[in-house]
Amino acid sequence: MNIIVASINPVKIQAALLGFQHMFPKIPLDIRGISVSSGVSRQPMSDNETYRGAITRARQAAYIEPQSDFWVGIEGGIEPIEDEISSFAWVVVCSQNQMGKGRTSTFFLPEKVAQLINQGYELGDADDIVFGRQNSKQENGAVGLLTGDVIDRVALYEQAVIMALIPFKNTELYP
Repeated sequence: MNIIVASINPVKIQAALLGFQHMFPKIPLDIRGISVSSGVSRQPMSDNETYRGAITRARQAAYIEPQSDFWVGIEGGIEPIEDEISSFAWVVVCSQNQMGKGRTSTFFLPEKVAQLINQGYELGDADDIVFGRQNSKQENGAVGLLTGDVIDRVALYEQAVIMALIPFKNTELYP
Protein backbone atom coordinates (compact mmCIF):
# COMPACT_ATOMS: atom_id res chain seq x y z
CA MET A 1 0.00 0.00 0.00
CA ASN A 2 1.57 3.27 -1.12
CA ILE A 3 0.62 6.24 1.09
CA ILE A 4 1.54 9.88 0.61
CA VAL A 5 1.19 12.23 3.57
CA ALA A 6 0.69 15.81 2.45
CA SER A 7 3.32 17.17 4.85
CA ILE A 8 6.94 16.63 5.73
CA ASN A 9 6.17 17.12 9.44
CA PRO A 10 7.37 13.89 11.14
CA VAL A 11 4.43 14.02 13.58
CA LYS A 12 1.90 13.84 10.75
CA ILE A 13 3.79 11.09 8.93
CA GLN A 14 4.06 8.99 12.11
CA ALA A 15 0.37 9.48 12.96
CA ALA A 16 -0.65 8.40 9.46
CA LEU A 17 1.63 5.36 9.61
CA LEU A 18 0.25 4.25 12.98
CA GLY A 19 -3.35 4.79 11.88
CA PHE A 20 -2.87 2.70 8.72
CA GLN A 21 -1.00 0.00 10.68
CA HIS A 22 -3.90 -0.32 13.12
CA MET A 23 -6.54 -0.48 10.40
CA PHE A 24 -4.62 -2.67 7.94
CA PRO A 25 -2.17 -4.66 10.11
CA LYS A 26 -1.39 -7.38 7.55
CA ILE A 27 -0.72 -5.12 4.58
CA PRO A 28 2.82 -3.85 3.91
CA LEU A 29 2.93 -0.06 3.92
CA ASP A 30 5.16 2.33 2.01
CA ILE A 31 4.61 5.81 3.44
CA ARG A 32 6.32 9.12 2.86
CA GLY A 33 5.62 12.81 3.20
CA ILE A 34 5.73 15.54 0.61
CA SER A 35 5.51 19.28 1.03
CA VAL A 36 2.28 20.81 -0.29
CA SER A 37 0.29 23.95 0.35
CA SER A 38 -2.78 23.77 2.55
CA GLY A 39 -4.45 26.58 0.63
CA VAL A 40 -5.49 28.16 3.93
CA SER A 41 -3.81 30.54 6.35
CA ARG A 42 -0.75 29.38 8.32
CA GLN A 43 -2.99 29.26 11.37
CA PRO A 44 -6.50 28.15 10.39
CA MET A 45 -8.93 29.98 12.66
CA SER A 46 -12.11 27.94 12.27
CA ASP A 47 -13.37 24.40 11.95
CA ASN A 48 -14.30 25.02 8.32
CA GLU A 49 -10.95 26.55 7.35
CA THR A 50 -9.09 23.69 9.05
CA TYR A 51 -11.24 21.11 7.24
CA ARG A 52 -10.60 22.86 3.89
CA GLY A 53 -6.87 22.79 4.61
CA ALA A 54 -6.90 19.02 5.16
CA ILE A 55 -8.87 18.39 1.95
CA THR A 56 -6.64 20.71 -0.06
CA ARG A 57 -3.52 18.99 1.26
CA ALA A 58 -4.83 15.53 0.32
CA ARG A 59 -5.88 16.70 -3.16
CA GLN A 60 -2.55 18.46 -3.76
CA ALA A 61 -0.71 15.28 -2.82
CA ALA A 62 -2.90 13.27 -5.22
CA TYR A 63 -2.11 15.74 -8.00
CA ILE A 64 1.64 15.55 -7.36
CA GLU A 65 1.81 11.77 -6.75
CA PRO A 66 -1.12 10.31 -8.76
CA GLN A 67 0.26 6.75 -8.77
CA SER A 68 -0.17 6.32 -4.99
CA ASP A 69 -2.96 4.36 -3.33
CA PHE A 70 -3.80 6.89 -0.59
CA TRP A 71 -3.21 10.56 0.09
CA VAL A 72 -3.47 11.92 3.62
CA GLY A 73 -4.11 15.55 4.53
CA ILE A 74 -3.78 16.58 8.18
CA GLU A 75 -4.45 20.15 9.22
CA GLY A 76 -4.38 21.51 12.75
CA GLY A 77 -6.54 24.49 13.60
CA ILE A 78 -8.07 26.59 16.30
CA GLU A 79 -11.44 28.18 16.81
CA PRO A 80 -12.58 30.81 19.27
CA ILE A 81 -15.53 29.66 21.38
CA GLU A 82 -16.92 32.38 23.60
CA ASP A 83 -13.88 33.79 25.44
CA GLU A 84 -11.60 30.79 24.87
CA ILE A 85 -9.72 29.21 21.99
CA SER A 86 -10.15 25.53 21.15
CA SER A 87 -7.58 23.41 19.32
CA PHE A 88 -8.15 20.37 17.08
CA ALA A 89 -7.22 18.91 13.69
CA TRP A 90 -8.94 17.46 10.64
CA VAL A 91 -7.69 14.42 8.73
CA VAL A 92 -8.76 13.62 5.18
CA VAL A 93 -7.74 10.39 3.46
CA CYS A 94 -8.38 10.01 -0.27
CA SER A 95 -8.00 7.16 -2.73
CA GLN A 96 -8.86 7.11 -6.42
CA ASN A 97 -12.57 6.61 -5.66
CA GLN A 98 -13.16 7.26 -1.96
CA MET A 99 -12.70 9.90 0.74
CA GLY A 100 -12.66 9.45 4.48
CA LYS A 101 -12.70 12.21 7.09
CA GLY A 102 -11.90 12.28 10.79
CA ARG A 103 -11.48 14.96 13.42
CA THR A 104 -9.41 14.89 16.57
CA SER A 105 -10.58 15.55 20.08
CA THR A 106 -10.82 19.20 21.04
CA PHE A 107 -9.06 20.88 23.93
CA PHE A 108 -8.87 24.46 25.13
CA LEU A 109 -5.72 26.53 25.21
CA PRO A 110 -4.44 28.37 28.29
CA GLU A 111 -4.97 32.12 28.43
CA LYS A 112 -1.26 32.93 27.92
CA VAL A 113 -1.23 30.95 24.65
CA ALA A 114 -4.56 32.41 23.55
CA GLN A 115 -3.28 35.96 24.12
CA LEU A 116 -0.32 35.33 21.83
CA ILE A 117 -2.59 33.83 19.18
CA ASN A 118 -4.79 36.92 19.41
CA GLN A 119 -1.63 38.97 18.79
CA GLY A 120 -1.07 37.08 15.52
CA TYR A 121 1.19 34.19 16.54
CA GLU A 122 0.65 30.70 15.16
CA LEU A 123 -0.21 28.12 17.86
CA GLY A 124 3.15 26.35 17.61
CA ASP A 125 5.06 29.61 17.99
CA ALA A 126 2.88 30.67 20.92
CA ASP A 127 3.51 27.30 22.60
CA ASP A 128 7.26 27.69 22.12
CA ILE A 129 7.18 31.13 23.76
CA VAL A 130 5.01 30.11 26.73
CA PHE A 131 6.74 26.77 27.36
CA GLY A 132 10.30 27.86 26.45
CA ARG A 133 10.57 25.29 23.64
CA GLN A 134 11.64 25.24 20.00
CA ASN A 135 9.63 23.72 17.16
CA SER A 136 7.20 21.90 19.48
CA LYS A 137 4.75 21.49 16.60
CA GLN A 138 7.09 18.88 15.12
CA GLU A 139 7.28 17.11 18.46
CA ASN A 140 4.62 16.79 21.16
CA GLY A 141 2.66 19.96 20.31
CA ALA A 142 0.34 21.93 22.56
CA VAL A 143 -1.55 18.82 23.62
CA GLY A 144 1.65 17.08 24.71
CA LEU A 145 2.91 20.12 26.56
CA LEU A 146 -0.42 20.53 28.36
CA THR A 147 -0.95 16.84 29.24
CA GLY A 148 2.64 16.07 30.17
CA ASP A 149 2.77 13.82 27.10
CA VAL A 150 -0.09 11.63 28.27
CA ILE A 151 -1.43 12.49 24.80
CA ASP A 152 1.04 13.93 22.33
CA ARG A 153 0.42 15.28 18.87
CA VAL A 154 1.03 11.89 17.22
CA ALA A 155 -1.55 10.19 19.45
CA LEU A 156 -4.04 13.01 18.90
CA TYR A 157 -3.76 12.75 15.10
CA GLU A 158 -3.52 8.94 15.02
CA GLN A 159 -7.07 8.44 16.23
CA ALA A 160 -8.42 10.87 13.62
CA VAL A 161 -6.49 8.98 10.91
CA ILE A 162 -8.22 5.80 12.07
CA MET A 163 -11.61 7.54 11.93
CA ALA A 164 -10.84 8.77 8.40
CA LEU A 165 -10.04 5.19 7.35
CA ILE A 166 -13.44 3.81 8.37
CA PRO A 167 -14.87 4.03 4.81
CA PHE A 168 -11.84 2.12 3.46
CA LYS A 169 -12.22 -0.63 6.06
CA ASN A 170 -16.00 -0.88 5.43
CA THR A 171 -16.27 -0.43 1.67
CA GLU A 172 -19.62 -2.23 1.49
CA LEU A 173 -21.15 0.44 3.77
CA TYR A 174 -19.49 3.42 2.06
CA PRO A 175 -20.02 3.06 -1.69
